[in-house]
Parts: sequence; structure tokens; C-alpha cells
Amino acid sequence: MIRLLLGSVALLSAPAVAQTMDHKMHMPGMTMPARPAAKPARKPAAPARRATKRPAKAPTAADPHAGHDMSAMPGMTMPAPKPAAPDPHAGHDMSPMQPDAAADPHAGHDMSRLTTPDPHAGHDLAAMGGDPVGTDLPPGNKPAPAPFGDHLADRFWGADAMAAVRNDVLRREHGGMTFAMMLADIAEVQLRQGRDGYRWEGQGWIGGDIHRLWLKSEGEGDLGGALNTAEVQALYSRALDPYWNLQAGIRHDLRPSRTRTYATLGIEGLVPGWFEVGAALFLSTRGELLGRVESYYDQRITNYVVLQPRIEANLSAQDMRDVGTGAGLTEIEAGLRLRYEGRREFAPYLGVAWERQAGDTARYSRARGRDTGGISVVAGVRAWF
Repeated sequence: MIRLLLGSVALLSAPAVAQTMDHKMHMPGMTMPARPAAKPARKPAAPARRATKRPAKAPTAADPHAGHDMSAMPGMTMPAPKPAAPDPHAGHDMSPMQPDAAADPHAGHDMSRLTTPDPHAGHDLAAMGGDPVGTDLPPGNKPAPAPFGDHLADRFWGADAMAAVRNDVLRREHGGMTFAMMLADIAEVQLRQGRDGYRWEGQGWIGGDIHRLWLKSEGEGDLGGALNTAEVQALYSRALDPYWNLQAGIRHDLRPSRTRTYATLGIEGLVPGWFEVGAALFLSTRGELLGRVESYYDQRITNYVVLQPRIEANLSAQDMRDVGTGAGLTEIEAGLRLRYEGRREFAPYLGVAWERQAGDTARYSRARGRDTGGISVVAGVRAWF
């Protein structure tokens, strides 16, 4: 009976023993056949897009002994499991070392300066459905704030006295200084029929923008001959506005008579179009009244070439037989001069001039055997310093 039970147990346990053995485990007196090689896993299909999908890993072969109890097999001893190591922190209170939340690294920092600026600042939000701001708002009419006018010196010297001083300093620093200039507007030789001649006309001044002292001179004569006319003027000039000056002073004639001295009153300036205009009255010590009107214009053709038309007329209120001047229009002159300003301080020119005496003045000149006028070619220089 015992043998029958042992045989039945051996027959039932044989398949289980055969399934739990492999080629690494050898029981005494048993030789296990070699384990068949595992079939190679199929290669995963190539991904449709390499950039977005990775190839699937090959599945691992299933363990044929998974779930079998190897401890029941005779001749096999399973190692006892190692006892777990004791927890070194068992019984310790870890709550103070484990805060509920991580500490904020920016706690206590001022983050207002790191805010991102508004990308829509200055945009017309009204067109986007918002309210207008900044320059999109309509202009107002609020008056400007009152200028700052408290000066410490006013407390000691008085506001009126200090205002006058400040105005004087302001004028001096913005054009109120003293300047000077000398200009030879005409210095030329005249080539004409009969006898060649020469002529000059110049002026100079010293002063500021408002008050100036002017000196003027002009005259003409024959080359190799006597001086025909010459005069000098000393004038005080007062600016009326940025374009006009009032002048008053004296004029003295050197030729043709040294006995004539005149009180002078005149005006000169710019008219629209940048024409230089001057007019003057001369009252002699004998009660004789003369007048003069002149004008010229500088037409710039290039940066260096300037064309200057010029006209002058002289008048007399009475006959002056001793100097050969008749009443009315005494003389008229017109000229056209083309100058080259390679340097504006020294500009040579060529031109043509025409002059003619009129009325009794022409009659007096013919009686003396002198020309009454004509056309002449002129060459000269315009210089200033």
C-alpha cells in the first residue's frame, strides 16, 4: 500500500518537475535537455515620421517558470529572504524637516520694476474699442503756468533796477556788442569817349545794432586831371526796426566848392525783395536844399557770381550857379556790374555805366566845356574789412 502511494506521487510530480527545471539547474543524477532558443521578436514597423515617433521596443520573452513553486522540488533549497534593514529614522519626528510648501525664492523682493511695459502704450485704443489716452485725447485750453520770476537780488536792489540790468545784459549778449566795418562799394576806372575817369563810393560804421556812427564818402574825377566832385559825411544812425535806420549828421563838400556844408537827414534800409534803398536831404549853411535817392540790388547768379543793378538820382530845390547846379533833376546814373566773389572781402567786377545831366545843370556843364554824360565801361573792385 505504501509503495502504491509513493508511485502515484512520483507520476503526478514528474510533469511539474520537468517544467520547473532549466539548463542552469541540475539535479543529482539528471541531465536536462538544452533549452530551445527563443524565437526572435519581430522588428517593429518603421515609424511614419521619424521626428515625432520612436520605434517600439522588442517585447521580452515571457518567463516559462513564472508562478511555479520551486521550493517543493526535491533536492532544491531556496535561499531565505534577507531581513529588511531597520529604519534609522524610526521613531523620529520628521514634520519640522518637511515644510508644507517650497519656500518662495523671491519672497521680500520688489517686483514692480520688473513688470513688462504695456505693448499698446500710445496706441489709439478708441479705434480698437477702448478709451483714448495720452496724445489721442483732444487738445485743451488750459493756460500755461506763470513763469518763475523770483530773483534774490530784487529783494535788495529793487525789481525795477534789476530788470533794467538784466535787459541790458540780455541785449549785450544777443547782439548788443560793438562792431565795425569798412566797405568800398565802388572803386573803379571808367573808360569812356573823350577822357577816361575814375570813381569811388564807400562807407564805414562802428557801433551796435541800435546806435551807430557812420562815415560816408564819394566822388569822381578825370584820369590825369583834376578832381571834379568829392564829399564826406559823418552821421549818427538809429535803428527804427530790423530793416530801417534813421540817419542824421553833416555833409561837407571838398569839390567843386569848399564853402558848402550841409545838415543831413536821411533814411536807408531794405524794401520787400531785398532792394537796398536810401534817401537823404541836405540843407546847406546858405539855405540851399538838395536831395538824393539811390537803390541797388545784388542778384546772385551762382555762389560766386553776383549781378548788381544800381541807380541814383540827385535833385536841387534852386539854382546854384557857382557850383554849376540847376534847379530840379540835376543828374541821374544807372549801372550794371558783374562781380566775382571768390573771396567776398575782395571781389573784382566788370560792368557798364550810364550817366546824364539834366536841365540847367547840363547847360552849365556845356558852358564850361565839360561833358554832360554818356556810356562808359567800368572795371573795379568791391572790398570790405
